Amino acid sequence: MTATTPAATTPAATVAAATATATNPAAGRPTLLSGWRASGRSDLAAHVAHYGPLPPLHGDFPRRLVAAVEAAGLVGKGGAGFPSAIKLQSLPRTRSRPTLVVNAMEGEPASAKDHVLLSLLPHLVLDGAQLAAVAVGARQVVVCVADDRDELAAGVATAVAERQRTSQLPVPTTVARPPGRYVGGEESALVGWLERGRGVPAFRPERGVPLALDRAPALVHNAETMAHVALLAREAAGASSTADPEALAADRTTLVTVSGAVARPGVLEVPLGTPIADIVAMATPQGPPVAVLVGGFGGSWLGAGALGTPLRKDTLGAVGAAPGAGVLVVLGSQACGLAETARIARYMAGESAGQCGPCVFGLPAIADDLDLLVAGRGGAAIELRLTGRLALVAGRGACRHPDGVVRMVASALDAFEDDLRRHAAGRPCGHSRRRTVVPLPPA
Repeated sequence: MTATTPAATTPAATVAAATATATNPAAGRPTLLSGWRASGRSDLAAHVAHYGPLPPLHGDFPRRLVAAVEAAGLVGKGGAGFPSAIKLQSLPRTRSRPTLVVNAMEGEPASAKDHVLLSLLPHLVLDGAQLAAVAVGARQVVVCVADDRDELAAGVATAVAERQRTSQLPVPTTVARPPGRYVGGEESALVGWLERGRGVPAFRPERGVPLALDRAPALVHNAETMAHVALLAREAAGASSTADPEALAADRTTLVTVSGAVARPGVLEVPLGTPIADIVAMATPQGPPVAVLVGGFGGSWLGAGALGTPLRKDTLGAVGAAPGAGVLVVLGSQACGLAETARIARYMAGESAGQCGPCVFGLPAIADDLDLLVAGRGGAAIELRLTGRLALVAGRGACRHPDGVVRMVASALDAFEDDLRRHAAGRPCGHSRRRTVVPLPPA
């Protein structure tokens, strides 16, 4: 059983359909989008009627929630894939109560999953945020929606207002509007903007270094992650104390945005571990895929031979990729993978925070080399020069932004090796300028 939304617009592209399996047939449990309604945003009454109210928050609720999240193997859905249970337990012990920040910035141009969730089911995200906030003893929840998404922010604010003076808002909640830039959604940049009005990533060699807001700990979770927490908490509350917690891990789902050379681009909800080729097939590819960009603009290109890989962190890791923010961009035979890579690299160079050399100098140089390669004017030394630049940039940035570009470009040089040889020899393909498939915001 599937459901289809009206068109949802992101800054980069129109998402024609949001599709979801209404229930997980293997486990019989509701999924994230099973509460979707064709009429649009689900109000609080409809949400509670479908999912039920928040589970009891007294007694050992914090322990049970963390145990449920850990047993389910839930990881952050914003891109880094950090284990959510560890994050919930990582706050330093202080007298100051923390702030829970919901990251709904979705600065990745090829992603629309958080947009779909907050457009249709904002209360599911707010449920998860409230439950996580209670579990960590937070004094407030702040939902961050980019400043170029007024309609989305208004819908979230309406949902928060519906919960005022009800038992469904135990922790005070506000909506904040940071600048809608690619690096603006990085968690330290987000907290930095809330604290000082300047949204640039902080230098954090170890991601475990705690963030702080108003001299108190800050905990940042992605919007989709919070929606999963809402389902897990209800499932754990309904389970007996002797139930096997590992059952929570079975047949869970994830949201994936599919775009590119497909007839039905959109947001799909699929079981974890679904092969990439099967997910692409759901979006109706326009001819056999040549490659797929997995994980977003800081992700990896996988050639056709690797598309049987299950969409899961461990299996993708074995082929040099990661789920990232749940993004698949399909490349067909009528587009040039090197040209698409050059477009992304140029965009990413322009989206840096401009606070360190690898971004300020390294990323534009990489983009320049790619432009020469695409035009067939790079010469025989272009590959050597490109790989040298990638090695110089990798691991040297103040944040992970340049590392993502390096990973994406390096994967392209591997996935499109035959094209690389032809372009470097001055014989560029005829598709370089004819057709583009990667969704980019308007210049």
